[in-house]
Amino acid sequence: MAFWTRRKPIEAPAHHQELKRTLSWPHLLALGVGAIVGAGIYALIGQGAGMAGPGVIVSFAVAGAVCACAALCYAELATMMPASGSAYTYTYSSLGELAGWIVGWALILEYSVVVSAVAVGWSGYASGLLTGWGVDAPQMIQFGEIAGQALHFNPLAVFIIFLVAGLLILGTRESAWINAVLVVAKIAALILFLVIALPAFDIARFTPFAPFGWGSAPAETGGNIGVMAGAAVMFFAFYGFDAVSTAAEETKNPGRDLAIGIIGSMVICTLLYMAVGAAAIGAMDFRAFAGSGEPIAHIVRDLGQPQAAAIIGGVASIAIPTVILAFLYGQTRIFYVMARDGLLPRSWSRVHSKLGTPIFVTILTAVVTSVLAGLLTLGEIASLANAGTLAAFIAVAISLMVLRQREPTRARPFRTPFAWVVAPLAIVGCLYLFSSLNAGTIQRFFIWMAIGIPVYLAWGAHQSALAKTT
Repeated sequence: MAFWTRRKPIEAPAHHQELKRTLSWPHLLALGVGAIVGAGIYALIGQGAGMAGPGVIVSFAVAGAVCACAALCYAELATMMPASGSAYTYTYSSLGELAGWIVGWALILEYSVVVSAVAVGWSGYASGLLTGWGVDAPQMIQFGEIAGQALHFNPLAVFIIFLVAGLLILGTRESAWINAVLVVAKIAALILFLVIALPAFDIARFTPFAPFGWGSAPAETGGNIGVMAGAAVMFFAFYGFDAVSTAAEETKNPGRDLAIGIIGSMVICTLLYMAVGAAAIGAMDFRAFAGSGEPIAHIVRDLGQPQAAAIIGGVASIAIPTVILAFLYGQTRIFYVMARDGLLPRSWSRVHSKLGTPIFVTILTAVVTSVLAGLLTLGEIASLANAGTLAAFIAVAISLMVLRQREPTRARPFRTPFAWVVAPLAIVGCLYLFSSLNAGTIQRFFIWMAIGIPVYLAWGAHQSALAKTT
């Protein structure tokens, strides 16, 4: 068997269980909702409205539909292979080592960049909140430029990443309970927004519905505009459910609880997003909040409710870090499993004997993501995160179809309904959204892949656990 086609066994060896099983389905549901409801609705809705106008509602629907198909595929594979690693593990076991590495490399991009993006989105709310309290806390500090590109530093984004990393080091169960409390607060703030915005709803604000067109086209100011361009960016607001699958080895009853966490979080968040998006557009002309770093609080403030805006901004500042927690958690588990498989240095897979957490990779991830968050803007980061995620989703859908053929009798605690329709729809939808990303984002994604494959050939192909046993 060629080295790039070596497949990881679906049944993980018993000695691989080093992480503590402390999570049940309420923890996973909160982890999924915490990962999904965050900067995407609190901060990115302004950018999405600027790209698609009132048609951002359709952008939400398209992105949500694609993610729903992917979520169903994830649910089957997560319950079939209850091991950490998410799409990386599923692809490694079904398509081979090289494909697994490529997806793992894409996930490193996805999770690292998402943590950075949410940290930047949070810093906008935190800066506004601190300014309201009379504290001078600028979101960005300019310090020059290179080749016409402005250089800046985001101290608040770096601070929140290291704070969450410290919490994760203390323990998974403790982090999960804090996450659950903050998720409740975050949803309550969005419900408060709906209560204030709906009385100001005016259907006339939805005309014209798609002022920039239905597709995705380059804008004169850079980037892309149109409803599908909006969908390609708003996709970022939905895909946190895959962070649930990285918790497989720390779940008490993975055969039942993973499916509840993945599908349940998608259903809850899709309904919430559609309601908030419609209320935002109906309450205010989208041009008025398209460029805001805190669009939800901005709308409430302009509706004459400054105290409610302060509450929403305060809750966002406290609760948006649940997204950072979910994705930073997921990234550390991706690093952990790839290191355990030998595709990254094995020392990265060490777990603290008392805390039961991988301390080294948690600190490493915090350093990498804080550099990105400190230097890049939200729009730059979100688009790049989407590229890595779309690649992973495509691989998961393909893996589901391959294993349906290769392992038809294997136990599947959750079976994707209409799998031969759902999986191809996930693939086609992800390919279309990928093509709707701006050219610069696609180029940077392939540069990242061009770096990753030589890394695998130089290290992983020779150092992987399978290479040592074959």
